[in-house]
Amino acid sequence: MGRIVMAVLGVLLALYVVFGLVLPALFGLFKLLLVLAVVAFAVVALVTAVGRSSK
Repeated sequence: MGRIVMAVLGVLLALYVVFGLVLPALFGLFKLLLVLAVVAFAVVALVTAVGRSSK
């Protein structure tokens, strides 16, 4: 009986860690990467526009 209870508690703790800690961290990381990609695209577009207008 004790093994079953501990197994259930272990599964619940694993689900809490996955859905409560890991997934939000991954979504936050993807959001940060998306913002960095947009900023990098804007910088490249600006440098390209300035380079073409100076010729």
